[in-house]
Amino acid sequence: MTDSPAPVEVDGPGRPFVDSLLDKMVGRWKITGTIVGRPIQQDCDVEWVLNHQFLKVHFVAAEDEKLPGSTKETRYEALVFFGYDNMSERYVAHWLDVYGGRFSEALGYGHKEGTNSIRFVFEYDVPLHNTITWDPMNGRWRMVIIQKNQQGEWKQFADETFGRV
Repeated sequence: MTDSPAPVEVDGPGRPFVDSLLDKMVGRWKITGTIVGRPIQQDCDVEWVLNHQFLKVHFVAAEDEKLPGSTKETRYEALVFFGYDNMSERYVAHWLDVYGGRFSEALGYGHKEGTNSIRFVFEYDVPLHNTITWDPMNGRWRMVIIQKNQQGEWKQFADETFGRV
């Protein structure tokens, strides 16, 4: 009786996530742009974590930028983890921020659009699409978020540019 070969691991510790497009995001960034039509400025640090399984993106709003409607001096902050599900052949995004569990429960799924963009779809109670695009000509990232409104129309929620620090 012969031993059958061990199954090939599709995902797991032996299969780190390697992505030449997302590698370009590693580093420190200054983000400018708009969210719901309001100008924003954020700092952003990006690094590979957890055995190179996830790209961690840490957003922090500028010190003088407080959240609208907040009863205290709260700045926007988010931790986003981009990974890849080899079995389903799609990107995943875990978006955790100061808005808490209700707004962080949906997992985003993404696919490449062309060679320099990934579009993530989040199925919140109000669906949104988040597209990140690398511009090799100027070495910047752009993130555009569109959201479906109550009338079923897709409207821009955010348009942000990442400039390297």
